[in-house]
Amino acid sequence: MAGIPDRAYNAACGMLASQLSISLAAARRKVDVRSSQEGLKETAAKLALAQQMLAEAQASGENHHELLSSLLEAVGSDENFMVED
Repeated sequence: MAGIPDRAYNAACGMLASQLSISLAAARRKVDVRSSQEGLKETAAKLALAQQMLAEAQASGENHHELLSSLLEAVGSDENFMVED
């Protein structure tokens, strides 16, 4: 079982998740994948990476909330689609 990451790391991943409109687990996974690609193993280095990724996401200027909302809207004939009776 994986160890529980520290509070600052969780907070940084949470802010990244909020910025990208994804779940906390998905944000942690993004940071873990990128940290393994860069060869980072210490929690402090992962925390710095998560903060860097948050800064990059904020600097990109993309509004992920609007993008997600537009993807979730029903289009044309899908408006009245029912999965069950």
